[in-house]
Amino acid sequence: MVLNPAKREKKSQYDQKICRLLDEYSQILVVAADNVGSKQMQSIRKGLRGDSVILMGKNTMMKRSIRIHAETTANDAIKNLIPLLAGNVGFIFTKGDLKEVREELGKYKVGAPARVGLVAPIDVVVPPGNTGLDPSQTSFFQVLNIPTKINKGTVEIVTAVELVKKGEKVGSSEAALLSKLGIKPFSYGLVVVSVYDNGAVFSPEVLDLTEDDLLEKFAGWVSNVASLSLAISFPTLAAAPHMFIHAYKNALALAVATEYTFPQAEKVKEYLKDPSKFAVAVGGGAAAPAESGAAKEEKVEEAKKEESEESDEDLVAGLFD
Repeated sequence: MVLNPAKREKKSQYDQKICRLLDEYSQILVVAADNVGSKQMQSIRKGLRGDSVILMGKNTMMKRSIRIHAETTANDAIKNLIPLLAGNVGFIFTKGDLKEVREELGKYKVGAPARVGLVAPIDVVVPPGNTGLDPSQTSFFQVLNIPTKINKGTVEIVTAVELVKKGEKVGSSEAALLSKLGIKPFSYGLVVVSVYDNGAVFSPEVLDLTEDDLLEKFAGWVSNVASLSLAISFPTLAAAPHMFIHAYKNALALAVATEYTFPQAEKVKEYLKDPSKFAVAVGGGAAAPAESGAAKEEKVEEAKKEESEESDEDLVAGLFD
């Protein structure tokens, strides 16, 4: 099959464009563009204009361009993008903060009605309350087993009902009821499905991790390493402090049970020989704060008296000057 010159030129230009973007940007968000209209896409492009570029295209063309770029630049890491090109997806090349770009995308989601046959991305719950529909519309609620009552000439839903579960297809009755109630349960926009950063590919949930989360996870990993090291008696940096403490305890127990001693054990052995030193230490520690407090109060009172006497003397001396 021979392509006409116009199509060949168009493909060549697309290859050049994606290769230029891959050279210029090291961060890429892979986004799903299901149910995103052209007007909505235009608004997103305007919102991201500045440090981000959106590129859409056929998956086969994008894979071909990525392979060409990998061969010409000897950058095999870029091939990690190829498995991500499945379904209706596109690229957002950015130099900004990845989390901020994803949050910006969330601002351009728009509500959409529940169409027949559409797979629900979330659970759809009909809230209780007055629907504003006349009693002739009760058949819709009866088919879907939604409890209702007539209140002031209109249908009122008694309790909240889960109409459609996530992952299920929307039926004709559900779609008709939601349309009558004016409920647009779904929202669509560009959704980040994967993140590429300097050759590494990871889930977008990683962007939600804070420094506290990372520190907590790191502390958990260190604890696991220390536990494993202690269990198999294999020295590691994580287990070293615990091993030193255990060794000190063993050496101290040996020194207490025998005549062997070392500087860190002498004080303990001295206490054990004369238990009364414990009482002396506790008594001295308790009495000291009380005596010091009383002494401070006496010093403060004496200082006040001295200041008062000095001020009186100054006053008398000033009268006779």
